[in-house]
This record gives sequence, C-alpha cells and structure tokens, in this order.
Amino acid sequence: MSELKEFKCPNCGGRLEFDAQTQKLKCPFCEGTFDPDLFEEETDFVVNNEQWNDSDLLVYTCNSCGGTIMADETTAASSCPYCGNPIVVTGNVSGMYKPKKVIPFAFDKKQAKQKYKEFLKGKPLLPAAFRSEAVIDEIKGIYVPYWIFDGKASASMWFDATRSHSWSDGEYNYHETSYYKVFRSGNVNFSDIPVDASSKIADDLTESIEPFDASQAKVFSSNYLPGYYADKYDVGVEESRDIANKRISNSTASLFSSTTSGYDTCVPSATQIAVRNGRQEYVMYPVWLLNVKYEGKIYPFAMNGQTGKFVGELPTDRGRYLSILLGIFLGGTALLSAIQFILYLLR
Repeated sequence: MSELKEFKCPNCGGRLEFDAQTQKLKCPFCEGTFDPDLFEEETDFVVNNEQWNDSDLLVYTCNSCGGTIMADETTAASSCPYCGNPIVVTGNVSGMYKPKKVIPFAFDKKQAKQKYKEFLKGKPLLPAAFRSEAVIDEIKGIYVPYWIFDGKASASMWFDATRSHSWSDGEYNYHETSYYKVFRSGNVNFSDIPVDASSKIADDLTESIEPFDASQAKVFSSNYLPGYYADKYDVGVEESRDIANKRISNSTASLFSSTTSGYDTCVPSATQIAVRNGRQEYVMYPVWLLNVKYEGKIYPFAMNGQTGKFVGELPTDRGRYLSILLGIFLGGTALLSAIQFILYLLR
C-alpha cells in the first residue's frame, strides 16, 4: 500500500513544484530546492513502486475528447491540454501502470511562450489571433506517455540503377545508358524508438518534435510531476510495437537507399526486412501543448520540453493576403505607368 505523498517544503510547508531551470523541486515561498531523486530519502518517505496509487494526484476527464489526465491540486486544470475544452475532477490516481522513466522538463512556461513567439516571427500573413497574449497564456506542460522500443532489422534490398553518358563526334550525337542491379544487405540496431501512447495527440505532431535524448531520462518519480499535467497511456504496447516496427523498417530502407549514390537513377525493386524486437518500456516525455481556434478549426502546436523544438500548422489570413496582393498589383501598375510616362518624355 502506497503512502500519501505531500509534496511540501520541509522548511516552510509550502507546496513544491518541479522547476525546469534548476531541475529541482522548488518552494515558491522560501525558495528552497530539493533533488527529486533524493526527496523521499530527505523527508523519510517510503514509496511503493509496484503499483501507482497516488492520492496526491487528481484525475481529470475532458468532457469533449474524453481524455484522462493527472495533475496535483495546485496545477490550473480548467481546460484540457489536448482540445482546450473544460475538464472535471473524477478521482485520484489508482491502479495505473507506472512508468519506468521520465525526462524532466528543461523549459518552463515563460520559455515556452518565448519559443512560440519566435515560431511566429517572419510570418506577415498570420492572423492576429495567433499573436494574442491570451492565447499564449493557454500553453500547458504535460508529460505525454510513450512506449519506447529496441529492435534489430535484418534487411536485403535490390535496386534497378542506371548511368547515362552523352557525347558528340561533330557529325553525330550519341547517348549511352548502362543498366545495373544493385544489392545491399546487412543488420541495423535501433534503440529507444518512441511511440506516442496517447490517442489524443496526433502522431505526426509528436513525431515532428523528436528526437528526445533518452540518455537523460531519470528513474520515474512522481516528484517530477508537480506543476505539470501527466497523461496515462490509452494505446497498448502491441499496437505501439507495430508502429515502432514500421518506423524501423522505413528507416532501414531509407538508410540502405542512401548508400546507392553514384547512379543517375536508382529505384528499389525488391525489399526484404525482418524486425526482431528487444526491450520495451513505458516512459513519460515532456511536451508543451497549445491549441488555437480560428474560423471553426483547432490548430494544435507542440514543443519538445527537453530540446525546445516547436512545431505546428499555421493558417493564412485571407484578408491580409488579398490586401498584399492588391498592394503589389497597384504598386506594379503605378511603376509601369511611371516608366511609360518617362519613356514618353524621352521621345
């Protein structure tokens, strides 16, 4: 049976939060800091790691997308990090599969806001709604669940390749094409292939913010969660393994294709790739999420909470686009008229 974990400052009793800047649990009142890996030892807490029963974390359910997330009671939880709609408290964390590792946030909310502003720079056709401070304040940090996999690919690939050569003897033009069969075979090892284990966030979005540096992962502790949301997985390990194996196969094919330089054309004609699975782990990786509603559509943005990589699709303000086109047209017309007038005077 796990004990109640009160993330309170031993110095003043204040509520501790994980600080991305110092990688410590920090008290906002006395500014005391504590190592998350040693916090249980420093405060004589006993943690049962066999089952994740944590009375200090609340479970929230989204009324719209049905997502289930976790946060401590001090974390603002008025809207869903995935779709932006209201969420309600439904209970405490109990009986869930506990992650093996966690990568702590390396960027805080202030830095995430700045990354978003930098992402919008140099985009004059962007609607004004995306630059609103109110929108930026809706950035939410969430530990997204991932399955990570190791694997080994054994592959054989055949390619149809050509080299062409043209020349002339002054009387005739010649063109020669040589045809080749190219063969590649070998083994490729993969480690820490991440697969987003939450169905609420699009896979192409999470793949776009990769890579994560798995070597920086810590042994999981709830001490890294205060001040952030955490999601639980709803995509099973078997389904995730299939996705990982496809990524391994595609990466292997791409790697082998990259070794066939020196030909004018080189097209795969036959491919045999066998993937042997290895280690698998359930982990949590840090992601900043932002959803912006514009003209009835939700535009999701994500930032890698470890590296700061920011991705997302941006719309175009049609009114501003037409205004710029009109300005270019009128400017071009005026320039043309001026040139014609000058030419007339020079006659």
